[in-house]
Amino acid sequence: MSSILAFAGSNSSTSINYKLVKYTCSLIKDNEVDLINMVDYNFPVFSEDLEREEGYSDLLKKLRDKIVNSNALVISVNEHNSNPSAYFKNVLDWLSRVDRNFLTDTKILLMSCSGGRRGATGSLEVVKGMLTRFGGEITATFSLPSFNHTFEKTKGITEPELAEAHKNALETFLSQI
Repeated sequence: MSSILAFAGSNSSTSINYKLVKYTCSLIKDNEVDLINMVDYNFPVFSEDLEREEGYSDLLKKLRDKIVNSNALVISVNEHNSNPSAYFKNVLDWLSRVDRNFLTDTKILLMSCSGGRRGATGSLEVVKGMLTRFGGEITATFSLPSFNHTFEKTKGITEPELAEAHKNALETFLSQI
C-alpha cells in the first residue's frame, strides 16, 4: 500500500481544483490518501532577506515532511494568465529552499482544471517542468476544461470522454506507485 498526499495548487476557499482533487481521492482504493487543503498553508512571499532573517516556518517544514514521507502526490493546479498561480509558485519556491530535491522518487498525478475551454493546460505544462526539476516523476496528467459544465459535486466528471480520460490517468498513476 502506498501513501498518497493530495492537494490543489490553490489557496482559494472555493477552489475548483481542490474539488477535482477531492473527487479523484474518492476513487482511490487500496492506498492511504492524505487530502490537505492549501487554505491551511499560507506563506509569505519568498525573499532571500526573509529566509535569512526568519528561516523556515514550522508550517513549511510540516508540508515538506508530508511530501517527503509520501510515495506519491495527486496535485491539481489552477491557472492565472496561462501560468500557475503566484501562490503555488511561492509554495514551490519555499519548499525548494528547504530541500532542493524534496520530490526525489515521488510519483505524481498532475491535473488542472478551469472554467475555460483550455482547462488550465498552460499552467499544467509549466508546473510539469517545475516539479521534475525537484526530482518528481510525472506519471500521468489530466486536464478538465469548462469545469462548471463538465463537473457536478454529486456525480463528478459528467462528460463521458473526459471521465474516461480521468479514469485512465488515475489508473496509469496508480499502476506506477
